[in-house]
Amino acid sequence: PGLGLGGMSDAISPAAEEMADAELLEEYLLDAEVQGLTDKTLVTYRSDLEHFIDWLDCDLLEVDRHDLKGFLAYLKNDCTARDGTTGLKPNTRNTYFSAISSCFKYLVWEGYVDDNPVPAFRERYMDTSRSSGTSKRQLISVEEMSSLVHSILNPRNRALVLVLAKTGIRRGELVSIDVDDVNWDEHSITLKPTPKRSNRLVFFDGECAQSLRRWLDARANDDRIETDALFTNQHGTRLQRNSIYRAVTKHAQKVDLHDPESDDLKERFTPHCCRHWFTTHLRKAGMQREFIKELRGDTRGDAIDIYDHIDRAELRQAYLAHIPSLGL
Repeated sequence: PGLGLGGMSDAISPAAEEMADAELLEEYLLDAEVQGLTDKTLVTYRSDLEHFIDWLDCDLLEVDRHDLKGFLAYLKNDCTARDGTTGLKPNTRNTYFSAISSCFKYLVWEGYVDDNPVPAFRERYMDTSRSSGTSKRQLISVEEMSSLVHSILNPRNRALVLVLAKTGIRRGELVSIDVDDVNWDEHSITLKPTPKRSNRLVFFDGECAQSLRRWLDARANDDRIETDALFTNQHGTRLQRNSIYRAVTKHAQKVDLHDPESDDLKERFTPHCCRHWFTTHLRKAGMQREFIKELRGDTRGDAIDIYDHIDRAELRQAYLAHIPSLGL
């Protein structure tokens, strides 16, 4: 049958018509793994796509814009969230449609369908303020960051926040740092390789070094620790992402930088806000954009970027010249 209502082509390959949705899903997830999607993303996308397929009254290859509209309405008004409330928040709905769009990109690539209906649908019906920049994460001043760090007496948590703020790394990157990844001669950290990061080298300044050494002194006196992890929990094992989130938001809330009840990103201070702070204040200090991108580990967008080389010593010197001092 034709699929003109959804703006998709009538053409579906004969091989695809014989495949069950579950088979197509497994094919897609295998392809996504080969592309380099993280384990966490793969788990999320599998769950979201299984939910979508269970909800559908038609086969996956027959989906049109009316199905997408119906599913969006279901997520908004009828789907039960983890906290027991009815209706999912915009960010969660966006994750569902990211999974659906990624799956349809694969189906197009393999020739099972002729086009992906999700991008045009999202542009028309979904909140894209997060990606367009109209709803920004909270950006605190250098003085506010100083107040936040000064308020933290726990040596691990102070060092943790300083590493996030002074290097701009992500939570997952922080989790995987081992003690031996820290180079004390040049005050640098070599991060574990991830699909999102092109440059694994980051630097830290004297303020961060001082707090890191205090934490390592405390860590050395904990007989329970038998892991190589730089940051550990009360059980002596590697600190995890959720614990990092709780540590940052707990201290930010104490100095009125974080409102856990608010849905407004400008009223919440999470670990990712440290990356935002790092990027923005380096830029305000006049650091070259190329150096900021290198320190952030941003994926190189142009083919010519692959051949660009930034001298390590020059990058470190520029970092130390521009990273804000917190008066510690």
